Formats: sequence, C-alpha cells, structure tokens
Amino acid sequence: MLVDEEGFRLNVGIILAHGNNMVLLGRRLGQDAWQFPQGGVDEGETPEQTMYRELMEELGLEPTDVELLGCTQSWLTYRLPEQYIRKSAQVTVIGQKQKWFLLRLIASEQKIRLDVSRSPEFDSWRWVDYWRPVEEVIYFKRQVYQDALKELEPILLKP
Repeated sequence: MLVDEEGFRLNVGIILAHGNNMVLLGRRLGQDAWQFPQGGVDEGETPEQTMYRELMEELGLEPTDVELLGCTQSWLTYRLPEQYIRKSAQVTVIGQKQKWFLLRLIASEQKIRLDVSRSPEFDSWRWVDYWRPVEEVIYFKRQVYQDALKELEPILLKP
C-alpha cells in the first residue's frame, strides 16, 4: 500500500462507459453500497498499470476488452471521516489520492465477471446514467466523484 507524506493512499478509480454513455456501478460485496471500481497502487506500479490490474481483479476484463479514453490531469483527494480512519494500522491513512480513468467497454458485457479474484469486491453490477453515481456513492466520496465525472465528461461526449 502506497501512502503519501500527508497520509493519503494512492489509488485509481475506473469509470467504465457503455452504450448511451451509461457507466458501470458495482455493489460492494454483502452491502447496500454502490461505487465505481477502484483500487490501491502497489509499489512499482504506474497508475495505468494499477487500473488494468484492478479492471481484471474487480470486473474480469482485460485491456483488449476496453478502450482507454482518458484520465484526470491531476490526483483527486478525499478525506475519510474520523470513524473510518484505522488508527491501529502501521500507517495511518486519512483518505485517498486518486487518478481517475475513463474507459469504454468494447467487448460484450457478458465478459464482465465479478468472481475472478479470491476476494471479490462486488456481488452485483449495473449500468446507470452518467451522473447517477454521485447520488449513490457514500457521502464522503461524492465530491471526488463529481470532480472526476465533470473533468472526464467532455472526453466521453467528444464526437
């Protein structure tokens, strides 16, 4: 787990678009919580390498199943509320610093598999309108979702 000097865990977020610019939301395993796929950057990985690893681990998709449309220019951050900060951990993580990637699914959606990893992140997924995730994600991630979607929308809508 890579954590910067301020205590933010380095992470990537994945916005997977399909069809009429619908985007994929996953339901966290055993919870009534919906979010975009995301995951932490490992030592020696670039954010893009992390994105492709997480794409396989969380959705069972390979690089050839998607088209990389773009990513956020800078890292976007969010702070965890006090009750979510694990103080007993070796490194105290106060939030996440995320690079967001916009992808288009070019393979059949039948290729999406949530059971590729030993510890699946999601137990269900669905396509939703582009801005819907801002309303559905846990409250402390809403601003970073809004910022990522706002920055990447022009790329998705480009003719």
